[in-house]
Amino acid sequence: MPPTTTAAFGEITPNLHSVGEFLPLLILLVVAFLLAGVLVGLSWILGPKKPSAAKLSSYECGVDPVGSARERFPVKFYLIAMLFIIFDIETVFLYPWAVTYSHLAHAPQVFSLVEMLVFIVLLFVGYIYVWKKGAFEWE
Repeated sequence: MPPTTTAAFGEITPNLHSVGEFLPLLILLVVAFLLAGVLVGLSWILGPKKPSAAKLSSYECGVDPVGSARERFPVKFYLIAMLFIIFDIETVFLYPWAVTYSHLAHAPQVFSLVEMLVFIVLLFVGYIYVWKKGAFEWE
């Protein structure tokens, strides 16, 4: 049932019947949070608590830690991390486009296809630029 408008002010009032449609989602969220809390609580209550020097020491991939924890990372590390995030997020935009593409009429489909091809070409040009600048070279 669509929302109704009041004649006096033209305001849209929510339809109370549509609020009940979200009840299963609310129940799912409550059950998920309760289950997560119960499982974490049970593991804390029932789990063994025998601290030792070996268990309380730092752990780095099975090797004893060497050096200071305040070691500086090269800027190259952050650059590659940011490039990964940028290209990863940009490719995420392809999914909603692909989902809605088949529901468009013919003329908007052609425009949408050309628009996405321009997007992919720009993404590819950016990738080539970063590659030629040597940003992917790890020294």
